[in-house]
Amino acid sequence: MLEGVAATDTDQLGAEHRALREACGLLDRSERGKLALSGAGAVEFLNGQVTNELADLRAGEGRYAAFLTHKGKMLGDLRILAVAERRSGAGGELDADEAPIELLLDTERTALQALFDMIRRFKVGYDVELHKRTVERGLLSLIGPDAERVANASALPAEEHANTPIELDGIAALAIRTDLGVDLLCDATDTERLREALLARGATAVTEPAAECVRIESGRPRYSVDIDETTIPQEAALNERAVSFTKGCYVGQETVARLHWKGKPNRHLRGLRLSAPASTGEELRLGERTVGHVGSVALSPEHGLIALALVRREAEPGAHVAVGEHGSEAEVVELPFA
Repeated sequence: MLEGVAATDTDQLGAEHRALREACGLLDRSERGKLALSGAGAVEFLNGQVTNELADLRAGEGRYAAFLTHKGKMLGDLRILAVAERRSGAGGELDADEAPIELLLDTERTALQALFDMIRRFKVGYDVELHKRTVERGLLSLIGPDAERVANASALPAEEHANTPIELDGIAALAIRTDLGVDLLCDATDTERLREALLARGATAVTEPAAECVRIESGRPRYSVDIDETTIPQEAALNERAVSFTKGCYVGQETVARLHWKGKPNRHLRGLRLSAPASTGEELRLGERTVGHVGSVALSPEHGLIALALVRREAEPGAHVAVGEHGSEAEVVELPFA
């Protein structure tokens, strides 16, 4: 059974998928974990804890990163946004050298407590204040080629994680560039009003299974589903997006650097083309050997039954692996599907 898909009418799923790929789909992701760091030492402190370079981060920019155990295993991943002070009036462009007024941290809800604990434990001695934002901020995702128009965010730079304050129909929000569109962060009390405004501007409300299908097609793993506390970033193909090999020290750096320069990961993030429905967590076997477990699963209108999985390197693209105990199989493929 495809978790979350069996209850969704396939015609509806197809229509939502078309909106996400050809126009603009809208999904409420306000449940994601959100924290903020303020203070003169915020960038310096966080730079010593996460895998990506933050020292040159300026207002209006962002980074994707992971935070790790001392052995280089992932405790979670996060989006780090350097938020600028809101400007009044028209034409208030950002100064390229402006420092952020705060760092906004956006993570999977399952990783929020670990992120909170890490910050509380290690921020001693730094000029840093930690703020909870999960229930105070709403987060709406616009996905698709028409997202920028719907969000009225033509001034938003093209780089992923770039962010800028906007106003849409009198509602203040932070527009954030994503790999597939634009996210809008607003006060929680404004979330429903903003959602209605976006629908009025042409967005199509979509369900999570449809949005997850597009994420899986794009080959982007999700923490706690496809990757977890056993994962080293390189195994999940996160080095290019989330890791700097020129920055100063951070927790877990030695393992990550050694694997990058001298080793080969034992596992790789791959796609699966499934011959039958499967569930997250089902075992994958190559011959008699277990080589991984099924991660995120989707029924794609374009690609059929597909999934993501971390599989051992001997299960190379083109290999066929047995899935679970029900006699089905899957072909291992390179990512992305789309």
